[in-house]
Amino acid sequence: MNKSTLAVAVAVGLLAQQAGAAGFIEDSKATLKLRNFYINNDNRDSAARTASNTQSKSEEWGQGFQLDYTSGFTQGTVGFGIDAIGLLGVRLDSGGGTNGRSGNSYGGTVFPSKSNGDAVNEFSSLGLTAKAKISQTELRYGTLMPKLPVISYNDGRLLPQTFEGGQITSNEFKDLTLIGGQIEHVKGRNSSNNEQMSIGGATTVRTANSNKFIYAGGDYKVTKDLLLQYYYGNLDKFYKQNFLGLVHNWSIGPGVLKTDLRYFNSRDDGKNGYDSNYYSNGAYAHSVSNNGKGKVSNNLYSGLFLYTVEGHTFGGGYQVSNGSSDFPWLNQGDGSSAYITTDMQISKFARAGERTWQARYSYDFAKLGVPGLTAGAVYLRGDNIDTYGAKGKTSNGASEWERDITVAYVVQEGPLKNLGLMWKNAMWRNDIANQRDQDENRLIVSYSIPLL
Repeated sequence: MNKSTLAVAVAVGLLAQQAGAAGFIEDSKATLKLRNFYINNDNRDSAARTASNTQSKSEEWGQGFQLDYTSGFTQGTVGFGIDAIGLLGVRLDSGGGTNGRSGNSYGGTVFPSKSNGDAVNEFSSLGLTAKAKISQTELRYGTLMPKLPVISYNDGRLLPQTFEGGQITSNEFKDLTLIGGQIEHVKGRNSSNNEQMSIGGATTVRTANSNKFIYAGGDYKVTKDLLLQYYYGNLDKFYKQNFLGLVHNWSIGPGVLKTDLRYFNSRDDGKNGYDSNYYSNGAYAHSVSNNGKGKVSNNLYSGLFLYTVEGHTFGGGYQVSNGSSDFPWLNQGDGSSAYITTDMQISKFARAGERTWQARYSYDFAKLGVPGLTAGAVYLRGDNIDTYGAKGKTSNGASEWERDITVAYVVQEGPLKNLGLMWKNAMWRNDIANQRDQDENRLIVSYSIPLL
């Protein structure tokens, strides 16, 4: 039992003595979330497809169970509480060597892998979080699921990714939210184990890693339509990152125009500046001996504009990834999220030097008398990509494009109320060295059952 789990377990014992306190039980909530998840990934028309460690197809199907418990707070100047999340994934199909495992990856597309490469029959984990609240400030320690510009958990598979550490959130000042924390471990979406953290490009994430990610920042609501953000993140031994954001909603005619502007400045930290095991992927023309890798150096600018009117949402955006390195984020190679407008179903469009434009459209069919039904499509194209390897430049001005389609329906009434159905289809094409073209389908059935 690691120190974080032990500390939370002690807190649970202490809180058990106060379980009868007003608020702790009365304000408790428990929900069982069910998710049936199927994914099919077809790797097409690429030289990399014939590599010995590359599958032409990956396919998995499973049933996920997520039990969320949130207590209230005990009475007194300082209120105490406890939250818990129980996760269980059951394999329904992942046979025939199609679980997506390759090389030194942590597991398959959805499930962890056994030593022989086969998917496990099931995997599970339990996360506990102790919490304390005084006035409008809350401290949490244990299992966390932050969703912030510099750290964001991933929920794109059967079970969500979780982090382990401490976080403090303060709303003492009107319209201002301040957040700070430190993360020590991460549990991947296809794992039961807590691991240390790394970035894309590190020689091996189980050797070149870190157990310290600190972050702090705030959201300031200037008006009801204007939000300003600043956040700082530092993955010890890898990178330091500053983020500035602006979100504005403007009523124009019959609709609303949403403007979302983001800027990230990322630089090397510690061993990433001199130890090749900790280097990032990027476009390093003078680093052939290190397989085209080097220290973090990236500025990423993006703007996304969405106009919503009568159920229609039209959008467009542009992003520039300047610098020698790819855009860095917490990435252990087992599935992760980055807070960028180009984080799509397959690709993230954030390579060194990449310029990306995008177009979006979605529609809410409630306007046609079918509430709960939505559909949308996104198209992105990025270019100006240079990559390097042990023999020099491997891609010169390469490009990539992706088209994503999503159709979703949530039952609005009757015995199946809140049952969700979703189909996500993506197509990715590129001429980047050693990358595969991909077609991917995901089918998701979800249902939540309130228990308390």
